[in-house]
Amino acid sequence: MGLCASCHLSHLTTKDGRLMTNWSTTVKVINSGDGRLQEFKQPVMVSHVLSGHPAAFLCSSDTMFVGCHVPQMPGNEELQMGQIYFLMPLSNSNNPLSLHELCSLAIKAGLALQTEA
Repeated sequence: MGLCASCHLSHLTTKDGRLMTNWSTTVKVINSGDGRLQEFKQPVMVSHVLSGHPAAFLCSSDTMFVGCHVPQMPGNEELQMGQIYFLMPLSNSNNPLSLHELCSLAIKAGLALQTEA
């Protein structure tokens, strides 16, 4: 996904120009529906994140491409520090990702990360 290029940076700049240095020290999960950001300060299992979301799946932002199905992460996989993940409704798992949907997710991620700063 286009916004993934920035997920490996060790620092970002906040809205007021301060340097944000903890980018790679958390796992970030963005809800694709409402854009809310969940952050975890240690690696966490997919099954833990999904425990409160029975009608959803997790996917890595690195695996999202226009025209392709979004791969669901297995419950026994550990989320990696410094990465961005999306919580997606199961109803989206059977449809290829459109450019419009990908752009919408990128905007939600950008807003969530800005709000965090």
